Amino acid sequence: TAKPKERVSFIVSESYQRDRWADEGSSQAWLGVKKEEVDAEDFTFDEPCLKKQKTSAACMGRPTNLPSSEAQSLRNELNMNWDLIEVLSHLTCVERWVCANIIMLLREENTVPFMVRYRKDMINHMDADAVRDVQMVYEELCSLAKRTQSVVQTLKKDGVLTTELEQNLRNCRSADELDHVYSPYKKGSKLTKARRAKALGLEDAASALMNTPHTLDLRAWIKPGTEGLSSVEEVATGVEHILADMMAKDPETLTYVKTLCEKSFVSIQSSVSKSALKEKEQDIDKFQLYFDFTCNIQRIQPHQTLAINRGESLKILTVKVNIPDRVKSDFTRWCINNRWRPKTFAKEELHAIIRNAVEDSYKRLILPFLTRSYRTKLTSAAEKESIAMFVRNLRQRLLVCPVRGCVIMGVDPGFRHGCKLAILSPTSQILQTDVVYLHNSNQPREAEKLRHLMTKYSCSRVVIGNGTACRETESFFADLISRRYFHPLDVSYCITNEAGASIYSVSPEAVQEMPDLDPNLRSAVSIGRRVQDPLAELVKIDPKHIGIGTYQHDVSAGALKTALDGVVQECVSFVGVDINICSEILMRHVAGLNAGRARSITEWREQHGPFINREQLKLVKGMGPKSYQQCAGFIRINPQTLSRYALIYTFVVFKAAPEVPEKPAAKKGKGKTGVNVSTSFNPLDQTCIHPESYHVAQRYSAHKHTRTLEQQPTPLAKELARTLDTTPETLKLIIDGLTQPPGFDIRQNFGQADFKRGVVSMSDLRVGAVLTGRVDNTALFGAFVDIGVGRAGLIHKSNITLDKLPVSQRRRSLALGPGERVEVRVLNVDLQRGRIGLDLIRVLQ
Repeated sequence: TAKPKERVSFIVSESYQRDRWADEGSSQAWLGVKKEEVDAEDFTFDEPCLKKQKTSAACMGRPTNLPSSEAQSLRNELNMNWDLIEVLSHLTCVERWVCANIIMLLREENTVPFMVRYRKDMINHMDADAVRDVQMVYEELCSLAKRTQSVVQTLKKDGVLTTELEQNLRNCRSADELDHVYSPYKKGSKLTKARRAKALGLEDAASALMNTPHTLDLRAWIKPGTEGLSSVEEVATGVEHILADMMAKDPETLTYVKTLCEKSFVSIQSSVSKSALKEKEQDIDKFQLYFDFTCNIQRIQPHQTLAINRGESLKILTVKVNIPDRVKSDFTRWCINNRWRPKTFAKEELHAIIRNAVEDSYKRLILPFLTRSYRTKLTSAAEKESIAMFVRNLRQRLLVCPVRGCVIMGVDPGFRHGCKLAILSPTSQILQTDVVYLHNSNQPREAEKLRHLMTKYSCSRVVIGNGTACRETESFFADLISRRYFHPLDVSYCITNEAGASIYSVSPEAVQEMPDLDPNLRSAVSIGRRVQDPLAELVKIDPKHIGIGTYQHDVSAGALKTALDGVVQECVSFVGVDINICSEILMRHVAGLNAGRARSITEWREQHGPFINREQLKLVKGMGPKSYQQCAGFIRINPQTLSRYALIYTFVVFKAAPEVPEKPAAKKGKGKTGVNVSTSFNPLDQTCIHPESYHVAQRYSAHKHTRTLEQQPTPLAKELARTLDTTPETLKLIIDGLTQPPGFDIRQNFGQADFKRGVVSMSDLRVGAVLTGRVDNTALFGAFVDIGVGRAGLIHKSNITLDKLPVSQRRRSLALGPGERVEVRVLNVDLQRGRIGLDLIRVLQ
């Protein structure tokens, strides 16, 4: 038999080498920066801050353009002065044709998991994170266009919209730029100096100064007794204000000043505020690192940006952006000699007006705009990096390999109220629950109760939650195990993260699932199930309660929720669900399904019995053609779970399987009863092959080169794909589906929970000791590693260097995630503060 393929399309890959700086231009291009004052934490890999890489150096998919009707419809919807695909490609550094395809797929309501698995050729083999990045920027641009339209309508209604102003608004490519142009016209804002001058009629004078200065006589504009026009000086000042406003909103001028900044040492500086020192703020010590902090804007770390922002919002820190004086002098020279040079001869007094206008524009308008832009970009980049860390942590937490085939005891430890126990069958059914008091005077009696329970159910695996009394409970079990107390059972235990278990235990879902159990006992059940099937259990809990990532409250709540919901959908979909036994909660997260459709599937199952094939999904209420297309490939019909069909429908040789003709898509609503679907089992329904490709799979199975192709696919695959009228990507997926054994689970390539028999304490650690451990959580400043002493040690990011990482994990972002096994060296142990410093030796493959 051919070895099952281990290729998984969505595993974090080299594409993660893309730098996540959300920059509109090439602000990372200037590498010759001066040595800056930074905190010891300011560490980056010794590679330059590059822009995001393109998705591929060579085209791996099929370039295309949006259909002309679709493109025109999109242009009409946006109604902006820029091309959406071009801007999207520039901001994300993804090829234009890929951006066009992603936009088309999103507009057709395709989900990210569906695109990543079944439309690889259209997205150039991008992973889910990369597609979500493009989706997010696309949605931001659509939102910007919508807001611009709203602003235009408001200004038109207020009677202040001019053709020039509308063009300036529709030129904006970011919310920052839009705010820069719109803010002077907002209701309630003071009438700007430029608008006051324009109201006096000086716009023509400003235009004449730039285009025909030889005809301009400022004295002709004097109106005695009129404020703003009563003297030559007042007229000149009004013209200066109009010109300053024009300069500050001119795209070419703004582009030039940004370019100057990119080539200069622009820094961000924070210091302790006077009010915080005076009032002795409670949290002041937490920000001590930033009391006198200066860092190059291109080198500041995401966690530093978020910390500074938080300190500023608490009024503990004052923050400013320092732009060198050289930028101002170069900018002034360029404006006077190039962009804002009069077209014909101008008197010295008119040249003075232009010089004053440039000076005023830079100081009063452009400098604040640049400062805001830098702060916005830094915050946006830091938020994206923080969210990326959450996503990575959550994905690795969800994809921990399940512990199958054994009875497990879940333990929610506690002191006064005892340790709550739940004995779970290999299929996660609750066999018994109880409470034992392990930390009082009756320990022998409670130990006997434990032995009775474990012997009765042949339970040899114990899962202890990492909350209160965890350490003491672990010691208790370790002592019993060392004395062979449970003989003949070979008992081992592991510690698992119980974050969110107590919140879940009182949720409506938990009440519905375990109505007769006390909430404390539900927590013990959840703790045990987190090891038996982490994905199925953790999807019941809001991702933000699972205890992953850092700076959760410093990033956009909406963006974080969207990203985390996306990765849950991705994991559930790519692992796949057995439609006949999976819970309704798990089903909700399959691509193409939602709470309503999941409920309808459960009801159909209750009324009609198990699903025999995927086609029967078309009979479910609310399952339209698009929903079916999106979810079908991620849903499995497992013959082993069809109890009354198991003997009849075993996994047969594929060539013997009858070809299932494609059926017309079902209509919504009343037409469901008339939908004609097959009632026979199809072995392809337990694979990752999508029903839309079944006819290709049938033709492939009959092809004479089938076995050769499975052994050496690359050259032959392209030729055979053409013969079978499909793409090489679809053909590879078909090969995967046919060569993976029944019940194949992608999680088998990920680490499992670590079970152990003995316990080590912090006091046993010695500096220089080499240990193995598993990454428990990662933050923007380092990785926390469980080394089995009851307290996680920290590998600071400065100790996570390129040479210590596998090639696939070498990227600028912190490269470790939960669940990864590592070899570490103890650098320092602080018993008093409970801190352990570690150095990364290598990642264990």
